[in-house]
Amino acid sequence: MSLAFDVRAGDPARVATPLLAIALPAEPAFPRALAALDAKYGGALSRAVRRKDFQGGKDEALLLFAPEGGPERVLLVGMGTADRVKGITRAATLAGRRANALGVGRVAFWADGLEEAALEGAVIGLSLGGWEFKELHTPAPAAKRRKPLAAATLLVPNVRAARGPLAAGVAVAEGQRLTRRLAMLPGNICTPEYLARTARDIAKRHRLTVKVFGRRDLQRMKMGSFLAVAQGTAQDPKLIVLEYKGGRRGDAPVALVGKGLCFDSGGISIKPAAGMEAMKFDMSGAAGVLGAMEAIARMKLRVNVVGLVGSTTNMLGGEAMKPGDVVRASNGKTIEIQNTDAEGRLVLADVLTYAQRYKPQACVDAATLTGACVVALGNTTVGVLGNDQAVVDEVLAAGRRGGEVGWQLPMFDEYKELIKSDVADMRNIGGRGAGTITAALFLAEFAEGMPWVHLDVAGTAYSETDLVVMPKGPTGTPVRTFVEFVRGRAR
Repeated sequence: MSLAFDVRAGDPARVATPLLAIALPAEPAFPRALAALDAKYGGALSRAVRRKDFQGGKDEALLLFAPEGGPERVLLVGMGTADRVKGITRAATLAGRRANALGVGRVAFWADGLEEAALEGAVIGLSLGGWEFKELHTPAPAAKRRKPLAAATLLVPNVRAARGPLAAGVAVAEGQRLTRRLAMLPGNICTPEYLARTARDIAKRHRLTVKVFGRRDLQRMKMGSFLAVAQGTAQDPKLIVLEYKGGRRGDAPVALVGKGLCFDSGGISIKPAAGMEAMKFDMSGAAGVLGAMEAIARMKLRVNVVGLVGSTTNMLGGEAMKPGDVVRASNGKTIEIQNTDAEGRLVLADVLTYAQRYKPQACVDAATLTGACVVALGNTTVGVLGNDQAVVDEVLAAGRRGGEVGWQLPMFDEYKELIKSDVADMRNIGGRGAGTITAALFLAEFAEGMPWVHLDVAGTAYSETDLVVMPKGPTGTPVRTFVEFVRGRAR
């Protein structure tokens, strides 16, 4: 369910809402703009600040109840010492989550001078925090049911000036919601065909061009690397291509590529049973591409974009690929499969090769590719690697703007020795060391001739623990990095 947004100006004290969330920085001076609201609460708000019951720290929150009239509840939320836009976005995310937990149905949000990027961030944050996956739960009895957060009002100094940032924030928010829902769905529901239907739905609503290729098409295109992963499953693999034509006719597009493993058992190199259920999230890169295409189409950006998704499942069976097999990718290069659990790069190899036919101005892929990235960077930073430093820098800047910070890892030639094979052009793993780097170097073999950047989102696309502002599960990464990168390329 979407979250409905609107904006209004005026005194926060006069807003009739079940909950008013107020974002304040660390060690705040009580804002004069809230004087009337403070009076309505008998001075409780300013006292809380003055007595340091509320200090504006990161993720700090204080809930107060009003006697009568105006906002029924006020939630003070701390922005901490972060950059203002980042602080407002996170505070809004926490406010959205608390509003959803309270079951108020509607929330209003105020921060001093809520305009432009800060307003857009507040919209995105409220949506992130207010999102909850309940569609597969049996509904609670009516008497115990809480209202889900369905509407949010942003209190702004200038309603007319707010319309653009509001629309942009809603576009990104809807893209993230689509991405998180796809990632949260179990593998028996979110199949490659389900991703294809989602792409067709996006195309129909926004008048995009969509092409979906199945197993026979992949065989015709000689995508032996992709098909090796798919040969162990009865489900039809899908190469999904979505084209958004917002730029001039003939302009080179930006290519966004996503790994879409709807479930990854590891294949013959089977994963441990504990935690294997989380491998439904192995299509988070693909979900990010589809969410980004949703947002880009809503924003009507003046740039051409092609989104490409390679989707299948990695399963065991009599027909499954085996360690030691050698396959030939669509660019003619041969690959020795030494570990069937290094399957995402096999799919992406052929998808990146396919992307080259569009002669993109830049190509950015995202994949939950390596556990080594989680070891190196944990769960807060995206691994970033590429073959064009200017584009890498552009992607890193896009990630910072979008709150999905990345860190560049090296791709020195010396690391290539680790993926050399005795029987083929390369092997699909490079040993225990530098796993994220060798995976990217493998992909680089199929991105030759185009500026390309790889995002390893294994540690950031979903969380296995509660994040305070969001529950465990999908985070929406890398939607904002994709969108901010494309925005930077728009005319």
